[in-house]
Amino acid sequence: MKIDLLIYHATQVATCASPGGPKRGGAMAEVGLIPDGAVAVADGVIVAVGPSPDVRTAYSARESLDASGKVVCPGFVDPHTHIVYAGDRAAEFEMRIRGATYMEIMQAGGGILSTTRATRAASVEELVASARPRLDAMLALGTTTVEVKTGYGLEAGSELKMLQATARLDEVHPADLVPTFLGAHAVPPAYRGRSDDYVSAVVDEMLPQVVGWYHQSALAARRVPLFCDVFCEANVFSREQAQRVLEAGLAHGLPAKIHADEFESLGGVSLAVELGAVSADHLDVTPPAEISALAGSSTLGVALPAVNFNLGSAHFAPARAMVNAGVALALATDFNPGSAPCPSMPLVMAIACRYQRLLPAEALNASTINAAYALGLGDRLGSLEEGKQADLLIVNAPDYRHLAYQFGANLVERVIKRGRLQEIRHA
Repeated sequence: MKIDLLIYHATQVATCASPGGPKRGGAMAEVGLIPDGAVAVADGVIVAVGPSPDVRTAYSARESLDASGKVVCPGFVDPHTHIVYAGDRAAEFEMRIRGATYMEIMQAGGGILSTTRATRAASVEELVASARPRLDAMLALGTTTVEVKTGYGLEAGSELKMLQATARLDEVHPADLVPTFLGAHAVPPAYRGRSDDYVSAVVDEMLPQVVGWYHQSALAARRVPLFCDVFCEANVFSREQAQRVLEAGLAHGLPAKIHADEFESLGGVSLAVELGAVSADHLDVTPPAEISALAGSSTLGVALPAVNFNLGSAHFAPARAMVNAGVALALATDFNPGSAPCPSMPLVMAIACRYQRLLPAEALNASTINAAYALGLGDRLGSLEEGKQADLLIVNAPDYRHLAYQFGANLVERVIKRGRLQEIRHA
């Protein structure tokens, strides 16, 4: 059979296959290794994965790549980012070194609100132009699918502008982008002291406009989901306010996500479980009872260790305990200008292994198949299985564990997106 692309003689093909849903418990430590493995691709879809002698006998290809001495694995999926924004927060980085906390900076008008001012002033074209190099860096580091949140507009027009920029980037960039509406990211200055009124504005004014835009977009036409998210945290939005936002989103057909337990536990994880949220993210201070509830649910936990690293914290989400309890765990960068200016999923994996005691296999599964399920896309991508989208990496290392074992360099040699080799620029 004639195909488009054949990759063969990989020292290891790490399939990360999990056809029954996200990986949990002991399955997290299995990456489905095939020694001397091969992957066959036709029309942007994986048509075969197996030992090289078998696959090479069955297929002839228009283009073939010898991956001897290298690893082939799925492209990384980053299920939590804020990459569409204007400006930077380098000055706040220095403030934190001098001792200011994240919440102190935010309450003084910095943090999210600082980025909001810059983002409101930027055009769609400027937002696209500033975000595109970030996506280029992520692609070069192996990320082929990226979730993108709004939340730096905090008013209907600017939130829609961020969504428009995300849709434009999805059209022009090889990476697949998945949008999330995060109008309830912070309380804007115009609503200071009136957070309930702002929640009403999110629910009654912003959501209907966002949903109307989405249904007319090319993203909806391609069955790319739009999520609804909220920052459930002390001095931001309470559990009750978060419930209002997420229930309104669900009523409009938007699956739920939640920022929960980053600094204080307000019951956001139990809310996510009750509402059947796709994911609960951060989880730095999630108590044992809520870890158990998460483990017994369909909601994925998403850990964001680059945030803790960037903030200079020695405390990380209890990822080891979560995996042991049976939580379906994913990893993400939380790429944003304040708390995690990090484009690298391999660096996130390296941090998670060292500080959260994940095994390299667990970190890889959390960055591929489970991350795909955290976007509701685990049936389409995130693993090397027949019938799935052909998003894969050739890694310049003899063992997949090097992706977490090494850090500070980029081991990703080739990126294949939808079956096509991509030009990538290494920093």
